[in-house]
Parts: sequence; structure tokens; C-alpha cells
Amino acid sequence: MTTTDKLSFLQGGGRSAELVRQTDWTKTPLGAPEAWPVALKTAVGMTLSSAFPALIAWGPELTIIYNDPFRPILGNKPEAMGRPLAESWVEIWDDIKPIADAALAGKATFLEDFALTIDRNGFAEEAYFTFCYSPLRDDDGNIAGLLDTVVETTQRVQAERQFRLMNSELHHRMKNMFATVTSIVSQTLRVERPLTEVRPLLLQRLGAIANAQSLLLDQQQGDLPLLQVLEMALSPHSTGQNRIHLSGPPDIQLNEKQSLSLALAVNELVTNAIKYGALSAEGGRVCVDWQGENGGGFDFQWRESGGPTVLQPARRGFGTTLMERIAPHDFGGEGELLYHPDGLYYRLSTDRLQT
Repeated sequence: MTTTDKLSFLQGGGRSAELVRQTDWTKTPLGAPEAWPVALKTAVGMTLSSAFPALIAWGPELTIIYNDPFRPILGNKPEAMGRPLAESWVEIWDDIKPIADAALAGKATFLEDFALTIDRNGFAEEAYFTFCYSPLRDDDGNIAGLLDTVVETTQRVQAERQFRLMNSELHHRMKNMFATVTSIVSQTLRVERPLTEVRPLLLQRLGAIANAQSLLLDQQQGDLPLLQVLEMALSPHSTGQNRIHLSGPPDIQLNEKQSLSLALAVNELVTNAIKYGALSAEGGRVCVDWQGENGGGFDFQWRESGGPTVLQPARRGFGTTLMERIAPHDFGGEGELLYHPDGLYYRLSTDRLQT
């Protein structure tokens, strides 16, 4: 029988079969492939021809023979063909040795989404695998190795984890939104007013929170740039060109609660400015500026000028409560609302921006 005939079990094995041919097996406990036991040749032939990722570990050192579909699992590890299993997977050997020992004792083990911290691309990474270690027997019926059939489930596990996190985040956001809506409705209806006055006011406030929530839902994370929150809150109001001036660092980030409360506060401020304040007069202007750093001090100011004389309101409404109590609470700071005769002034400041 020719050497080619003796290696016929490698036919159809793809790149891995070629690697088997090129490997010097005489330097391993398995010896030359031509002399391998029939049981090993049969197992290798079936494994190399399989479209399912699989690895054989045979002999006293559990020498590796793997197929083409298994190659991506190895990543950029040093070539594993012909190496001991413990040497190729040294970083997880403590985790898989008990499973290998069970297979060598005659017990197959099946595990789903098993977490392992592997090093296959030059760095440690968490990966998940669904696999089975099964015993393999030699020509005499003795257990001589194991068969590892495996599929990597890392992407699916991570996707499911991300879905759960997003679902939890959505649940959290919905609870916050309903709490805010309840507060808005309660505060708006607290004072007796004609329905013709209450209805548009309530709809406007609900619209402001709806726009803020829509902006938050577009984000993968709960944080939003302060500038984006301001632009969103101001966009529904037609104030003409160059009447509201925005100035401040563009990279300040706000968490969900801060984004909602600031959007509502700005909606109240700009609505009041259009009806009674600086934006109700032709030459009136509003200057909005902010300073701060993410995780550090924060200062937001709204200044009106050029409008009619400002008068102290006769009663406290939702807008006042929002700016003096709710927004400062969400920012962990203080709110100051001043009715200067020459223009309304609002300041929201904190020693430390909560994230």
C-alpha cells in the first residue's frame, strides 16, 4: 500500500488536512499518520470532513487535530495542529481540564454558553462556547482521547445581554417619563384656569417632554450633549434669527434626568420670553451660556434683555417650581430665578455635574 493510500482518510479535509500532511508527527506521541490506529484515522477523517467546528485531542498529551471550521476559534494563536491541548489553551486549562478528565474517564459533557477568558488575538477576551467533550476509543476499545464539537456563541450572548440592558434602560426611562408627566399634569391643573388656557399649555409641556424622550431614545447611551438638548428644546419655537445666542463648551454631557429637566426648564423660559419677556418685543434678545466639565463644576445661565419691564408674578406656577426645585435637584445644585426689571435671569449651577 502506498503512502498516498495510507493517508486516504485525509481526502476532502481542506486546509486542515494539508496541514496534517505537512506536520512532522514523529515529534509527537502520535507518530507518523500512516501508522495511526484505524479508530484514530476514522475519527480524523470524519472530523476533517465535517462542516461543524471540531477538534480531536488524542494520546497521552492530548495532541490536537482540528478541522477547518474550528480554525476561527483559534484566532491568531500559535499553530495548534500537533500541539498538546493544555499547551495550546494554557490560559483556560484550569477551566477545561476537569471536562477533559471526565471525557477521558468515559463521561461526555455538554455545556451551553460556557464563559471562558481566552487569549487568541494578543489580549484577554471573554468568549462563550456551546460544546461537548466526548470520549474517543482506540482499536482495542480503550479511551485514548476526546472529541470536542463546539460552536462559539459570543456574539449571541453579548447581543442578548445588550438587549436585556436596553430593555432595563427603557423600563427605567418609561418610569421616569410617567413620573414627569404626572408631575406636569398635576402642576398644570393645580391652579384653576379656563380650559382654553390650560389645554394648549399642557399640550406644549407634554410636547417638550416627548421631544426630549425621543432624543434620548435615539441615543445608545443615556447621556446627551447639552447643546443638543438646548437646540431640541428651542426648535419648536419661532423666535427669528439671532434672537437667542448660545455659548458654551459643546462637549458637556447630561444624563437622562438632567436632559429632561433642562429641556422642560428651557421650554418654560422660552415660552415665557415669547409671551411676556424679551422675545415679545422686536429688539429683545436672550443670551444662554454655560460652563463646566463632565464630572466637574457646572454653570448654566439664561439672560433676557431688550424686552418690556419685568414684573414679579402674582403666583408660583409649574415653571417656577421646575426651575427652582426640580431642575436643581436633578443636577444636584441650586436654581436661581430673578425678575430684574430690565430682563428675566435664570441660573442653574452645581459644584459637581452628576453623571
